[in-house]
Amino acid sequence: MTLTIVALVIAALAVAALCFCIFAMISMRKSAEQDNRESVELTGRVSQLTETLASTQAQTADRFQAQERAIGKLLEERLGDLTKRVGDRLQDHATRSQTALGALGERLAVIDQAQKNITELSSQVVGLQDILANKQARGAFGEVQLSDIVTSILPPSAYSFQTAVGENRRVDCLLHLPNPPGSIAIDSKFPLESYQALREAKDEAASLQARRAFVADVRKHIKDIADRYIVPGETAESALMFLPSEAVYAELHANFRNVVEDSYKARVWIVSPTTLMATLNTVRAVLKDVRMREQAGVIQTEVQKMLLDVGRLDERVDKLQRHFQQADRDIRDIRTSADKITKRGEKIEELQLEDATDISAELAPVKPRLVAE
Repeated sequence: MTLTIVALVIAALAVAALCFCIFAMISMRKSAEQDNRESVELTGRVSQLTETLASTQAQTADRFQAQERAIGKLLEERLGDLTKRVGDRLQDHATRSQTALGALGERLAVIDQAQKNITELSSQVVGLQDILANKQARGAFGEVQLSDIVTSILPPSAYSFQTAVGENRRVDCLLHLPNPPGSIAIDSKFPLESYQALREAKDEAASLQARRAFVADVRKHIKDIADRYIVPGETAESALMFLPSEAVYAELHANFRNVVEDSYKARVWIVSPTTLMATLNTVRAVLKDVRMREQAGVIQTEVQKMLLDVGRLDERVDKLQRHFQQADRDIRDIRTSADKITKRGEKIEELQLEDATDISAELAPVKPRLVAE
């Protein structure tokens, strides 16, 4: 619309300018006739120019309207496309937000479950601390761990728990091995108080005192096991002391090498859960080798019996072969006799045929005579 108004204003100004020029030209003319003719011509031209201007104005208005409609249609299309894009993006953002919220909910559920597990684990750790604080409960804890390791590796016939050895002393576990080396005793010990005092020592004096207490406890356990569970003629010449803590075992071997050497001298081998597993795997291999040797003896005995059976079978096959050979000779003799009988029968049949031929020849001339009579 604005463009239309501007065009109309320009056209009006052009008409006014044209009219001013015409009037100026008319006033400058000196001749009336010339003025009249020019006035008529100018009037015609002005009329023609006015018509042309009106036609141009109408065409310009039509063009402006067509352009306005095209621009409106284009704007409508662009607006629709923009609306669709905005809607798609909003839908995409809504879908992503929903997916993210779902994943966040799942992660929160996992975190909640982990928090519950941590809470349960904390309660279990507190329970384990309560167990380890009591000597009797701590001993039961070591025995249970020892039992789990032994039962998971060895067959039931290779061990027994709380078995009496020596003067009715009961050992936590006794491994039944053949001689040598014989049955090996395993006793569980857990010097936890002195170890914790060693770890919690604040100064050199406290550390020295804790080290002495720890060494004294371990040496006492070694001596008790050597005196109580190494019985000549009943058990092996060595025994195992089971420490149910890898940390205590590592501390002992890292910083108390002299105590470990004392255990070697007393023939008491200190083992942790990991080294006990390796030891029991070795024991299982030894038991397997013993069983294989026993089975080898059984197999050797059975092979000898089988060789005797094979010898008897060979003798019986020879007897059967002789029977077959005798039967073959008898069959050949029977066939020989049958052939002789067949030949004799053929001869007898030939004789009978010859006799029948002779009789027929003799009776042939007699028959007509009988008919004639």
